[in-house]
Amino acid sequence: MEIATVQGEKRQLAGHHGNERLRRRGFVPAVIYGHGQPVEYASVSLHDLRLALDHRAHVVKVLTDGQEEQYLLKGVQYDHLQQTPLHVDLMRVDLTEQVHVKVAIEYRGTPKGCAAGGVLVTILSDLEIECELLNIPESIRIRVDHLELNQTLHVRDVQFPPGIVTKHAADDIVAVVQPPRVHAEAVAGAVVEGAAAVEPEIIGKGPKETEESAGGE
Repeated sequence: MEIATVQGEKRQLAGHHGNERLRRRGFVPAVIYGHGQPVEYASVSLHDLRLALDHRAHVVKVLTDGQEEQYLLKGVQYDHLQQTPLHVDLMRVDLTEQVHVKVAIEYRGTPKGCAAGGVLVTILSDLEIECELLNIPESIRIRVDHLELNQTLHVRDVQFPPGIVTKHAADDIVAVVQPPRVHAEAVAGAVVEGAAAVEPEIIGKGPKETEESAGGE
């Protein structure tokens, strides 16, 4: 597993306006917590954080004042367009301890059922797993080329790498190959109901930072 390097700075609680000044400088406010130690406040380079997220990093090495510490990238909050990180939660961890994270699914192959007019409908885009920190994979690769029309792939059918345990139920559906008529009706129903409001992606939830509601300078 690749550990991304991110430039960081220590910071003090400075309210909403202080955070905005950080963001204009190209930094993202961060909260560091875990292992029974006091909560710390920092900021990390937006450029470096984006690179880490683009490479699906789960662990980052933060360089601050010539020192480096490794943290689990536990939570990221984005802007309303789901493009720019606005805040990040970093959790202190032991490199050998078991952690609970979400890992993206990478679907491989074209289902046999597609040749009969079927459509692959992916129900899950990521999987919740538990493993050692340094054993977190960038993605879980799942082959779907064997799926026939009307065939469903469940979590129990997924082959996980050694040392990785899923937190899903065995009967949870991962993907299904639907006939084109069923798929078209599902899409039409979704249009009629309207799109649901998009919430910021929260990988995990650390201690709530109250500085956004504190008085600005």
